[in-house]
Amino acid sequence: MMDQIRNAQIIHTPNQPKESSLDFSSASDLRAVDKKEYTVFPGFCDVHVHFREPGFCCKEDIATGSAAAAKGGYTAVCTMPNLNPVPDSAEHLKIQTDAISAKAIIAVYPYGAITVGEQGEQLADLEEMAPDVIAFSDDGRGVQSDEMMRQAMLRAKALGKMIVAHTEVDELKGGWIHEGDYARTHGHKGISSACEYLQIERDLKLVEEIGCAYHVCHISAKESVELIRQAKQKGLNVTCETAPHYLIFDDSHLQEDGKWKMNPPLRSAADRQALIEGILDGTIDMIATDHAPHTAEEKAKGLEKSLFGIVGLETAFPALYTHLVKPGILSLEKVVDLLAYAPRRRFGIPLGNDWSAWDLNEEYTVDPKTFASKGRATPFEGMKLQGKHIATVFGGTLIK
Repeated sequence: MMDQIRNAQIIHTPNQPKESSLDFSSASDLRAVDKKEYTVFPGFCDVHVHFREPGFCCKEDIATGSAAAAKGGYTAVCTMPNLNPVPDSAEHLKIQTDAISAKAIIAVYPYGAITVGEQGEQLADLEEMAPDVIAFSDDGRGVQSDEMMRQAMLRAKALGKMIVAHTEVDELKGGWIHEGDYARTHGHKGISSACEYLQIERDLKLVEEIGCAYHVCHISAKESVELIRQAKQKGLNVTCETAPHYLIFDDSHLQEDGKWKMNPPLRSAADRQALIEGILDGTIDMIATDHAPHTAEEKAKGLEKSLFGIVGLETAFPALYTHLVKPGILSLEKVVDLLAYAPRRRFGIPLGNDWSAWDLNEEYTVDPKTFASKGRATPFEGMKLQGKHIATVFGGTLIK
């Protein structure tokens, strides 16, 4: 297999160094398999995952989360702070960083919370945490107070850190799927797109005033795409992400099953098309999974009662390859940039001797029982995807 890997097609993007410099000899313990062709990608990087430790290890922990990442070709991830305790001080953050040091098999970068307990009422100890966090976020909640967000941006700018925003207006919450055709015809309470884009609009005005670095999590609505497009045209220091499920599904695909419930929700076909257009014109900078595992019981209560969140690390690349690359919507090089290079450029995450090998000719059926993640809820369950993961190397060492 090593000869096959050495002679594999190596995917790179025009503005990045070719990965032909990767040291494949360090993976000499790869076992031969009955394959003839491989494609080698640089290690993917996901800036939005939930590994649930500390506080919710029944859903996921650092060990299982990082194993799931490796199985998906990821060698670097950024973990969100909706934990217990919330990493809102150096003392609380250390609980998480100790677990990362002990259990992670890839690079794991924690976020620090913007506010104490993610409650939106008092700024967290940003200065104290700054040396040890990748950025600041209250992911899972939107910061409701304009003044609180202004103060957070001012403090983050002074510290040279980015604000990474989950944008959601509490007054417009209350539903559980998109406020669209499926909600109307099936008697569900909907979540409007305004719940997302109105807070983006507020934040962008603050960014223009303050000049801080700002990144928007998991955008799902066409209005969000347009607001960010306009902000970039103004030269604001703004980036954003979306997730594979928002690019592949819309609310016409919904089923009465918790594996279709995520926040923000799957929106309309027009929103999905706007996201694809945002990818193509550079408005959307990267793809993140928002990997959000829950227990089977928490996801077995239908659309209304199940908790928000699905897993995504182990299906991200095959889903994008099958549904966007194969039909010619996105190039393979573009997807590699969105998954590997763009997030590292924006967040300052290095790419060492990290790579993964894939058989792009193999089709398989998604079976959550085979996941390394403790989470099993995925809308891709039972679907055929093309692109089979073979191996991941992190720091020159075979880990999967």
